[in-house]
Amino acid sequence: MGSLYIRNGKNIDGQPLEVLLEDGKIKEIASQLRNVDADLEINLHNKSYISPGWIDDHVHCYEKLSLYYDDPDKVGYQTGVTTLIDAGSTGSDNVGDFYRLARKKKTNVYAMLNIAKTGILAQNELGDLNKIQLEPFAGAVFKYPDFIIGMKARISKSVVVDNGIKPMILAKQIQAKLPKLPLMVHVGSNPPELEGILDLLEKGDILTHCFNGKKNGILNADGKIKEFVFKAVEKGIIFDIGHGTDSFNFHTAEVAKENHLYPQSLSTDIYHKNREEGPVYNMATCIEKMLYLGFSLTEIIPMITSVPATNFGLKTKGRLIEGLDADVTIFNVEDGKKKLTDSDGYTKETDTIIRPLYSIIGGKIYSLGEKHGSL
Repeated sequence: MGSLYIRNGKNIDGQPLEVLLEDGKIKEIASQLRNVDADLEINLHNKSYISPGWIDDHVHCYEKLSLYYDDPDKVGYQTGVTTLIDAGSTGSDNVGDFYRLARKKKTNVYAMLNIAKTGILAQNELGDLNKIQLEPFAGAVFKYPDFIIGMKARISKSVVVDNGIKPMILAKQIQAKLPKLPLMVHVGSNPPELEGILDLLEKGDILTHCFNGKKNGILNADGKIKEFVFKAVEKGIIFDIGHGTDSFNFHTAEVAKENHLYPQSLSTDIYHKNREEGPVYNMATCIEKMLYLGFSLTEIIPMITSVPATNFGLKTKGRLIEGLDADVTIFNVEDGKKKLTDSDGYTKETDTIIRPLYSIIGGKIYSLGEKHGSL
């Protein structure tokens, strides 16, 4: 596979950083490497940041669906994201086909298995409780243990229809009977109520769409954070952005930050439509929104590297450590004006642009120019 020397870069603290990649792994890392003999070299001229490969832990990239779908490489390596975790697009019925398609992509792809065996063939996949079955779910998990790394339940009115909290209860029962899989729960319109959902979640479970602007979100009618939300944080529930078309609100995020309620992970909930038409577009845009909110680069980059790697048990990814996978994202932080739009149409203007330059996956480098070609 050969070796790659990345020189004259900097880490997210702005300190000098150089990295040597060899045979798909991180061979050596230091502020300055000496006597390096590599097959290929990239000189960043002290201008660009070197970070662990970005991980997006909430996407929809099973291409055969009709609602939420995309090409993994279009939302993956072509945008600086080296690892994707699909959030429940498929269930036990179709995850095998998704696995076969995903293995053909340049981007690393993993899956959370939908508790409904059909996955998201229709918006209301949890309207029929007969679609939630332990045996086929467990069978898929044991057949694809290196692909299925979590489970997903979409618990909002349009998905559960008249079943309320019942699908959530069944999800927790399935989780308890299998080797520990993190459960990500989508929340939105009620019923069921957010408080009831958070009551059922446990430490290590993930609440996505945490800063949506809906009535069933984290804010009261008076604009204050609901008390039970703080209790959920104390319990160890992970708050994930999950931007999406309808699920990120600047005001909600601002109130949360003012009250020291911080997201642990940043994800896009991207699929073809909100990639092409917005308001998501790509991970870089989501990073720009977090910077606008006042988070620093040193706070944000772990949200898309080490934190999701830990949450989903990706032990060889998410960190720049010798011996781990040679997954790296190289990017610039540039001055420039840009309008940022949230899911409810509110806009902000930023003067900081995030520009990914290279995605490196397993030591293979891809330049993020118009052609998205491999060097």
